[in-house]
Amino acid sequence: MSETTLKHRLRSIVETNKTRQGAVFQALIQVLIVLSIIAFTIETLPGLDEEVRLALRYFEIVVILVFTLEYLSRLYVAQNRLAFVFSFYGIIDLLVILPFYLQLGLDLRSLRVFWFFRLFRLFKLVRYVDAAKRMARAFQMVRVDLAVFGMGAVLVLYLASVGIYFFEHEAQPEVFASVIHSFWWALATLTTVGYGDVYPVTMGGKIFTFFTLMIGLGVFAVPTGLITMALVNTRKADLGESESDKLP
Repeated sequence: MSETTLKHRLRSIVETNKTRQGAVFQALIQVLIVLSIIAFTIETLPGLDEEVRLALRYFEIVVILVFTLEYLSRLYVAQNRLAFVFSFYGIIDLLVILPFYLQLGLDLRSLRVFWFFRLFRLFKLVRYVDAAKRMARAFQMVRVDLAVFGMGAVLVLYLASVGIYFFEHEAQPEVFASVIHSFWWALATLTTVGYGDVYPVTMGGKIFTFFTLMIGLGVFAVPTGLITMALVNTRKADLGESESDKLP
């Protein structure tokens, strides 16, 4: 078998689900990602039996070996290997496997931060789930609108902090000691969470809180509408492509 033929067959497995082997491979990777996240969660349980920990450790090794083979296979079949290494998914794949090898022979207690990188497997799952791909494309479509609205939300957060400080500082000097101290109240109120640990006692502060709550409803309603619209458009585009593929 020539190298070109080998690359073509390997690419049909690791980069597409249109072949039977590719569909099985992607299903296997999805299952391993989900199981590895479950195993990671179980590892955090206190008083876990040593045999269970050992079994989870062996499972982790198997998962990393599979992910390593997947990464090397993708690197091998990539038309531009450097572009793949520095692509979003290439970086995610590397962050998933690299911390494991960095921990070998070292004191794991000082490297527990690498546990966090195991959560990157959830990002890795995006590659294989069509709904997640549509979500990613939807965010890509409205990224500029979300960035502009995000800056506006930060401005509203600051104005809310200044406003409540103006109304409540004299009545509650310890709670609203400064504009910076007021940020927590502004964040909890604008998100309409309202933990109740910090609240206004003056009439002016209560009226200001009412308007802040109304603004908070709009702050989160607008980006939700933008994302929903983008998802609908993405779904329509996918259905259109599916229908065109069926045409003779």
